[in-house]
Amino acid sequence: MSDHDGQPSNRLRKELPAELPSARLPAADVPSSDTPAGDAPEGDRSASAGLTGRDRLFAGLWPPRLTRAQLIVALLLFGLGFGLAVQVASNSESDGALRGARQEDLVRILDELDDRTQRLEDEKQGLEKQRDELENSSDQAEEARRQTLEKERQLGILAGTVAAQGPGITVTIEDTKGAVEADMLLDAIQELRAAGAEAIQVNGVRVVAGTYLTDSDKSVSVDGNKINAPYRFQVIGKPQDLEPALNIPGGVVQTLEKEQATVTVEQSSKIVVDALRAAERPDYARSSSQ
Repeated sequence: MSDHDGQPSNRLRKELPAELPSARLPAADVPSSDTPAGDAPEGDRSASAGLTGRDRLFAGLWPPRLTRAQLIVALLLFGLGFGLAVQVASNSESDGALRGARQEDLVRILDELDDRTQRLEDEKQGLEKQRDELENSSDQAEEARRQTLEKERQLGILAGTVAAQGPGITVTIEDTKGAVEADMLLDAIQELRAAGAEAIQVNGVRVVAGTYLTDSDKSVSVDGNKINAPYRFQVIGKPQDLEPALNIPGGVVQTLEKEQATVTVEQSSKIVVDALRAAERPDYARSSSQ
């Protein structure tokens, strides 16, 4: 035995088996369930020990592992959120005009709504009064004739077959640029009707339920009658309701002023609407009362 072989370290190396090269396992390989948790390879334990808590949390959350039930719940929640967003956007658009209105304009709108409600309530009470008079009158036939004549006069005013007078307003629209069109005048008529106008005529043409407006060579025709600016509306109704209806934010007056037209509204205790329409007999409709 040589001196070199006699050293203790050399003898130990000869007694141990030769070192084998370690096989590197793929990163995706997972230890089988039969291997105890405590017998994990030393390399895996050292790699896990090197990860921070944030790294382990990220590794657990990404990539996401969604089940079918979780996916369905996520889609339902997305649909619900989208519907709520659309509803909020819709409400915001509808309320946008009022949000930008001044306080006095909002008060005026509320007063107009209260006035419309009061008119409907008065009409209801009037009908109930007529019913009570018919039921309690000693001469029901005479009372019925009186109410029929009164109703005929009222319907004649609405149909334009009789002249009318009463408090109301006069609306004058100056259109030097020729920008006012038929639909703008129609909006004015509809707004006046909604505010309680009982009789309207425009430049000598009576406005009734079947009135139509069309554009005609930079002017407007009402029921086939051509009219030119300035457009003059004579309206019978409660002036305190009619004028605010035209001046609401985004209403008739603001729309016309955007077209560089000038609108003047004058209240009066006596407005005369004397343009008449011929009584028309319907071709097909007949009374169904016996």
